[in-house]
Amino acid sequence: MGRAFEYRRAAKEKRWDKMSKIFPKLGKAITMAAKESGIDPSTNAKLRTAIQNAKSENMPKDNIEAAISRSIQKDTELFSEMNYEGKGPHGVLVFVECATDNSTRTVANVKSYFNKAGGSIVPTGSLEFMFQRKSVFEIEMTAEMDLEEIEFNLIDAGVEESETQDETLFIYGDYTSFGTISKGLEDLGIEAQKSGLKRYATSPVEFTEEQLVDIEKMLDKIEDDDDIQQVFTNIA
Repeated sequence: MGRAFEYRRAAKEKRWDKMSKIFPKLGKAITMAAKESGIDPSTNAKLRTAIQNAKSENMPKDNIEAAISRSIQKDTELFSEMNYEGKGPHGVLVFVECATDNSTRTVANVKSYFNKAGGSIVPTGSLEFMFQRKSVFEIEMTAEMDLEEIEFNLIDAGVEESETQDETLFIYGDYTSFGTISKGLEDLGIEAQKSGLKRYATSPVEFTEEQLVDIEKMLDKIEDDDDIQQVFTNIA
């Protein structure tokens, strides 16, 4: 059938593989947000954000609605948010955010990922000072947007800095300002493609290509786990 067919098939399989991993995590975030503060996105900012992020990854509407519905089912498991910190191959620092209905299973899995890679998890809080937690908003740029005006209107909301990459505007603020920045964008009639809380290394480290191969192997194992929501490192 030719190389073109093989390329398209490989691309499609890669896309399906990505969706099969990310959709459960997005669905879990939606269910947790709806269970915490109600199923109406107009009055639940956390749910509204979770739905926004799911849509940005092309999660089907039926999947989103199913995730919301699970939040009001009596037999739905309660999820707990947990963080784990560790040191991986070549001394890389890793911060893992989880959402789990079985903490015993999750901690055992996380420990095994680190141990098998020659690393280990460290006591909670050990790496907290090595990462800054930030509110991050990704906005699709349009010709009508005035960046200076947007920044000026959002300073009081807590925006600390912004940058553009290609056609995307990234807005950053302290993690405590997530709600006020989100409200400020709404007041300006701007809808973020994605938004959330991210952790950035205060002292990023350069690793060699050979070292990154070992590190990526461990990170792939961690990120493939359905209980893992986000993974942050100090890789430059």
